[in-house]
Amino acid sequence: MIAVEFKRVAPVFPVRNVSVALAHYRRLGFEGTAYGDTGTDDPEYGFLTWGPVSLHLARVPNLNPKTSASACYLYVSDVDALYAAWQVAGVWSGLTLPADTPYGLREFAYIDLDGNLLRVGSPLPEVPA
Repeated sequence: MIAVEFKRVAPVFPVRNVSVALAHYRRLGFEGTAYGDTGTDDPEYGFLTWGPVSLHLARVPNLNPKTSASACYLYVSDVDALYAAWQVAGVWSGLTLPADTPYGLREFAYIDLDGNLLRVGSPLPEVPA
């Protein structure tokens, strides 16, 4: 076994326009910054954070959102509260209703403007025996 401790992970989502994606994720509650001045309104890369969670955005101008297979699972403290906040942010089209799963999580899914899937969940409360 290698004696290395992993510290964080940051999925990299392909997006058609980093500026548009950053603005969209900021509406959801993420903090976002751009990297890489390309001389246009569209930087080449972006960084998103929310507490300890990091997501990266990479510009892929020819991306087809219908064929994107990028996905990430986010564990949160209150899935229903986040779902309600994202509804208020106006992201109705890619949002599924929260539901309890047989594997002990309450979760919902969200597909962003570029076809990237965010599954979001929190553990169901323990039921006393």
